[in-house]
Amino acid sequence: MTDWLFSNSAGMPDWFGYLPTLLQGVNITLQITGAGLLLGLVIALSLTWVLERRIPVLAQLTEGYLLLLTGTPLLVQIFLIYYGPAQFDWIKNSWAWTYLREPMFCAILALGMNAGAYTCRLFKGALEAVPKGETLACQALGMNNWQTLSVKLRHAMRRVIPAYSNEVVLVLKGSSLASTISIMEIMGLAQRLNGQTYDTLAIFGLAGAIYLLLNGLLTLAFRRLEKRALQFQTQQ
Repeated sequence: MTDWLFSNSAGMPDWFGYLPTLLQGVNITLQITGAGLLLGLVIALSLTWVLERRIPVLAQLTEGYLLLLTGTPLLVQIFLIYYGPAQFDWIKNSWAWTYLREPMFCAILALGMNAGAYTCRLFKGALEAVPKGETLACQALGMNNWQTLSVKLRHAMRRVIPAYSNEVVLVLKGSSLASTISIMEIMGLAQRLNGQTYDTLAIFGLAGAIYLLLNGLLTLAFRRLEKRALQFQTQQ
């Protein structure tokens, strides 16, 4: 026990020596998370519109997409998007290969598609929670379908903020899986450092602390946003 404590005490400077290297991955982590969230938001809004309008065929295809993306692990989706296209010559000979051979693009695409499916579920649930009386009131005022949907969306967005903040945190944590396709974000750099030093506890402990700090900042930002949104709702 004494030896264990002594060895860790003697190694304490190395804990901080790893930090600059791990912090180099923060920028890549934030880029993957931000781009994935943006793509996911676009996908979610499009799919929610299809489901809300109940467009034949497209609505059924959307339900299939949601089932596929929410029913399979994100890691499987990343592997399929990154390694799958390489097995088809017609894809490798097309313009799409320029993008699909890039790990960064594939990680963002997988995260965005996955986040889009879960966010669509959130948006649809929030829209269904809007009282039907508000929809009837819009129709009574002579609003068309687009105007009615716009009013419902504004009410739904305020309700969906707490749940969406959880999705943002999940996407940030999910970005660590990008390391499996050779992207040197926080987790990728941690794995490389661990392979060089085998100081597992110190390296992954620091990596976890960085993710914890980033998630804490995101949670605080969304709490402030949620507070402002609910305050606006109360004033109405």
